[in-house]
Amino acid sequence: MTHFDDASKGAKMDFAKDMSYGDYLGLDAILSAQHPLSEAHDEMLFIVQHQTSELWMRLAIHELQEARKVMLSGQLQPAFKMLSRVARIFEQLNSAWDVLRTMTPSEYTAFRPSLGNSSGFQSHQYRLVEYLLGNRIGALMKLHAHKPLAFEALSAELAQPSLYQVAIDILCQRLGAEPLAGPPGTTDWQADRAVQDLWQKVYEDPAPHWELYELAEKLVDLEDYFRRWRFNHVTTVERIIGFKRGTGGTSGVAYLRKMLEVELFPELWHVRGAL
Repeated sequence: MTHFDDASKGAKMDFAKDMSYGDYLGLDAILSAQHPLSEAHDEMLFIVQHQTSELWMRLAIHELQEARKVMLSGQLQPAFKMLSRVARIFEQLNSAWDVLRTMTPSEYTAFRPSLGNSSGFQSHQYRLVEYLLGNRIGALMKLHAHKPLAFEALSAELAQPSLYQVAIDILCQRLGAEPLAGPPGTTDWQADRAVQDLWQKVYEDPAPHWELYELAEKLVDLEDYFRRWRFNHVTTVERIIGFKRGTGGTSGVAYLRKMLEVELFPELWHVRGAL
């Protein structure tokens, strides 16, 4: 006991009237939010993995919204830090699949009926991340019509330019080109050769356009990690359920593989072949 007493000397021990670590973090609510619907041991893993993923996405949304805000004010340097953080958030989310892959098909089958029609496809935060980055499929809004706050958040996002649209506006402005990005809408961004040509000017002579050059690489880095997350999602699902349909009604692995083809910042990938 002596070592403990020496090490803890001066530490506050009574929190009856003061805020504690658990109070600050709201741990009572967080740690009591896991409610398995079956007796299967592995359902807790499934719930915790998805809940923590939603928390990381909550932070990604916070960072992306602020990055867009400072970019709209003409500041790129603060945005670089935020975009780097989002890339690392998706690196963290990638690691989460490694934990989930410790679950075998038979272990998942033991509680899969408890999920009903619920599916990660219905995550409004994931959809908000995609809308923020520019992949805006308005038809999917219907999935969130039963949740007024989620629907409102997604609708508000569609009324603003995506982060990539803001980046393109800055690119055009700084290179003295006519604005090329269309108005905000509910369709995803399609590759534009004129935008690619502008990025090519930046890559061919980075020195006088260093902030644009760095912005381009921050965006590529972010999408790189995002793509890895999608790929790990596909392989995890295939490893656990094979080619069964998803609980939410999608084609499962086939749908997820199709999502791998989506390019968030297409010109920044296509320009590499043109250099």
